[in-house]
Parts: sequence; structure tokens; C-alpha cells
Amino acid sequence: MSFEKICHINDIVPGTGVCALVNGQQVAVFRPTDGEQVFAISNTDPFFQSNVLSRGLICEHQGELWVASPLKKQRFNLTTGQCMEDERFNVRAYQTRVTNGDVEIAA
Repeated sequence: MSFEKICHINDIVPGTGVCALVNGQQVAVFRPTDGEQVFAISNTDPFFQSNVLSRGLICEHQGELWVASPLKKQRFNLTTGQCMEDERFNVRAYQTRVTNGDVEIAA
């Protein structure tokens, strides 16, 4: 498995997400805290086929991190991509890592 460098960890404001292009696909990359933990899921909201998930709100439910879509607030698990409201609309989750301050996503 190869990893693609996306940006430096400090390019992502803690508590927010950014969008990156990985192998021609839009990927939402989230940095929930000021630490070096990052998550990545597809940027496409499957309910509306709109590339907006990177602008969603990070939230916590039962100890797990989710992002709420800015459109109708459906929540997607940042680790698995599972949709909390309707499992038929899961999104792809990507493996991530931070190496020497660089955010990398499995390509």
C-alpha cells in the first residue's frame, strides 16, 4: 500500500476538515483536535451526491468521532464511513497517517 502526501498537519485547523484530491477522488480529511490524529472519508454526501462532507461538523457519539453533513446533518463515522442514520448510505473511509508532520492518505 502506498501513501500520498496531502499537506502538513498545521495546514488543517484543529476541529475542522479540508478537501484533498486523491487518485481523482475528493477526500475529506479531518483533524478533530490539536494533536496529530487525522481521519479521511469520501467527501461526497451520498444522500445528495454533493462534495460537502469536508465542511461538516465533527461530533462525538458514544466515544466515536463522526462528521455531520452540512446539508441534512446525517452523520458519518470518521473511522469506518458508516452512516448513523441509514447504513445503505455509507461512505468510503481511508487509512491515514502523519509522518514528520506530513498528512498522508493511503492511495
